[in-house]
Amino acid sequence: MLSLSIKQVAEKLRLKKIDVIELCEACLERAKKIRCLNAFVCLTDHSFREQSYKSRERIHKGETLSILDGISVAVKDNFCTKGVQTTCASEMLRNFTPTYNATVVQKLDNAGALLIGKTNMDEFAMGSGTVDSIHGPTKNIWRSSLKYEVEQKREESIALSARGVASKPLNNLDSDWFIAGGSSGGSAVAVASGVCFVALGSDTGGSTRSPAAYCGVVGLKPSYGLVSRYGLIPLVHSMDVPGILARSVDDAACTLALLSGHDPNDPTTVDVLFEYDQQEFEKEPTGNLSGVSIGIPKEYHCPGMSSEMLATWQEVADVLSKGGAAVEEVSLPHTQYSVACYSILNQCEVASNMACYDGIEFGLRGVENISTEEMIASSRRIGFNEVVRGRILAGNYFLLKKNYQKYFEKALKIRRLISQDFENVWDSGVNFLLTPVTMGDSPRFSEFSAKDNREQCATQDYCTQPVNMAGCPAISIPIKLSSLGLPLSLQLIGRIYDDGNLLKVAKWIENAVNFPKLILE
Repeated sequence: MLSLSIKQVAEKLRLKKIDVIELCEACLERAKKIRCLNAFVCLTDHSFREQSYKSRERIHKGETLSILDGISVAVKDNFCTKGVQTTCASEMLRNFTPTYNATVVQKLDNAGALLIGKTNMDEFAMGSGTVDSIHGPTKNIWRSSLKYEVEQKREESIALSARGVASKPLNNLDSDWFIAGGSSGGSAVAVASGVCFVALGSDTGGSTRSPAAYCGVVGLKPSYGLVSRYGLIPLVHSMDVPGILARSVDDAACTLALLSGHDPNDPTTVDVLFEYDQQEFEKEPTGNLSGVSIGIPKEYHCPGMSSEMLATWQEVADVLSKGGAAVEEVSLPHTQYSVACYSILNQCEVASNMACYDGIEFGLRGVENISTEEMIASSRRIGFNEVVRGRILAGNYFLLKKNYQKYFEKALKIRRLISQDFENVWDSGVNFLLTPVTMGDSPRFSEFSAKDNREQCATQDYCTQPVNMAGCPAISIPIKLSSLGLPLSLQLIGRIYDDGNLLKVAKWIENAVNFPKLILE
């Protein structure tokens, strides 16, 4: 029952074919089974069980709060959760327990969803592998030491190259594990393993889509402003978006419908609701895609991309073309400047946002008490890891009076040009863009750690971070397994606030490629 969709579970709960208590216990057992992957920072098993009894009572009375009532969810450890520690995987916040819920967490609670735990991440979401955490790294479930099988859903699915490996058990006991992707790697593994049906991540430059791609799940980055950021401990205010990780486009869509909308606590939110009609949503992907125009940005064909990823990209473009869509090459000419632009803006906002963690206003207090300056320096030296300290230093350098125009203002101008590239494509009649998410399948930890954090982020986020600077919605869709038996995923990008149509085309692709399920033994 842990491999079912949210809709299927909700229906079985309503018909009393599944008991909420049994479902919750199965989720907790699965969480213990994957403990070796280090996906969770903590499990909220006591309150999880307590809320499951209340959910069962509501369902038996026919007073279900929503489709998520009785469904297990997980939340990345940078969303505030009332009464549950929120550490951001940092020594600075190791003992921080919020007194309120983030808006998205509260909306899940209001919908009857059951929080099973907080998931691991890179410290303060600054990373692309979920390896920079005080709680230790998170490992990918694919090719892990856990025994599992991959299940093809139906024989008549579209044949893509390397599909044959999907029928073989893939149990790799190598100590040099494959990374889960970052910075929301814990959430991706929690969903891929079946511990929860949906999980929240955050997405600043691809931190939901990248781990979703490596772990073979759906990763949705909504339009900027569609979902409230209130209670999400900020990394980059102008780019942060709460993300959704799920095992299907349907599950992501019904979750987005519950989370979207204006929030008076977040002035960047818009008064736009994503409306989800399950029956109407299911009708769309069954037809052809005539009238839909798909762009293939030539700039995303970049050095370092694996041959398997390029082949997968071409294969899905062909599938879309056969499905009736008009597929054409387009240009986003300022993509080449995107990584440098993103890095400057990211580090400038990091320097500003991290200023409150000084041991006086907020966060860990160092033991040095010779002077206030020494105490602050000690607190930040102990509380932040090298990656965070490096970004703070770089951001403050870019914001110096002598550098402000040279770096920060210039980066803002380039960001406008990058955003305008997307607008020009939409104005030309293109509805969506199809691109890779990552350069290939998941790298091993030894390969990943051979480069420093800055190099890895520049590589891993190449295809994802331009979307955040433009505010557009994007979704990572698992396509097939590589020759190593690891997921390969593609990204679909849409016009801002066109999340509904984006999800409909994403579901069409999902149905067409029919990515195999991972079933834990």
